Amino acid sequence: MAEEKFRVTIDGIPVDVTPGTTILNAAREIGGDIVPPAMCYYSKLEGSGGKCRTCLVKVSKGSEKDPRPMPKLVASCRTTVMDGMEVQNITSPEVVEARKGVVEMLLINHPLDCPICDQAGECKLQDLSYEHGAEQTRYKFPRRTFERIDIGDKIQLHMNRCILCYRCVYVANQLTDQREHGIISRGDHAEISTFIEKALDNDFIGNVIDVCPVGALTDKTFRFKNRVWFTKPVDAHRDCPTCSGKVTLWYKGADVLRVTGRKDAYNEVEDFICNTCRFDTKQTQDWILEEPTKIDKDSVITANHYNSFNPPAVIEQDLVLQAANEEQLERTERLK
Repeated sequence: MAEEKFRVTIDGIPVDVTPGTTILNAAREIGGDIVPPAMCYYSKLEGSGGKCRTCLVKVSKGSEKDPRPMPKLVASCRTTVMDGMEVQNITSPEVVEARKGVVEMLLINHPLDCPICDQAGECKLQDLSYEHGAEQTRYKFPRRTFERIDIGDKIQLHMNRCILCYRCVYVANQLTDQREHGIISRGDHAEISTFIEKALDNDFIGNVIDVCPVGALTDKTFRFKNRVWFTKPVDAHRDCPTCSGKVTLWYKGADVLRVTGRKDAYNEVEDFICNTCRFDTKQTQDWILEEPTKIDKDSVITANHYNSFNPPAVIEQDLVLQAANEEQLERTERLK
């Protein structure tokens, strides 16, 4: 018996999905520009979503059985599709205007740290601001400020940059044995913090760095060492008894400056990695190199991509990666 499918139309493009699929994931099956942005939703984390409101869409037709439109914009990451539903995202001026307002709200307390922030170049808030932000803020009151704190020997928290997406809390809840941080206070005073005299030292807690969409949680071993667009990402793996061992190595010359989990097209980690892989194995000989990491063509990281990536370990050990580097260089030259 064939599996039941619901047909939903998003910005005029139909797609058949299984019942229970959210509008956001239905849009992701179509792909392209009609996919709503998401700052808090993370498909690998159960219960995530519904916090940032950047994925708001307009449901202009509820279903075939009840064609009435929904009275308000809805969060696409939390709203499941119905058969015959019609949704407007970028084709709705109402959605575009609302998203502009959401971005303005997210930026109210956000400092202009981009020139010194380690997340610059990978920050989804930067992308969101560029695509949907206003030219200047209308906010005239003092911004809330917090002191930077270390919440572990390798993680630093910049609460000034936090947008309270809750991703790091979900990671600690679902990936570690014991959560030692969370949201304290309420409203404008809400902040991420650890319990009294506690530090984040679980073996998988480094993943809070990868899931943070802004520069609120940063890797202290990588802080101020380089700009991300000057580094060269390479997929690699190792035989790790704790995690999958599948990572991205970020090179500067022959040096590995940092190690992160591999991310998909929506900037979500494919396999969470342990702290040993992330912090303690930063030598090329610790890894089996695979291929240059595929980077979105619109990302700033593609600037001069792989032009100077010739660490001795790669030249001597990996002819496949060498060939990929040469092919990338030729492609770059053709595009100039």
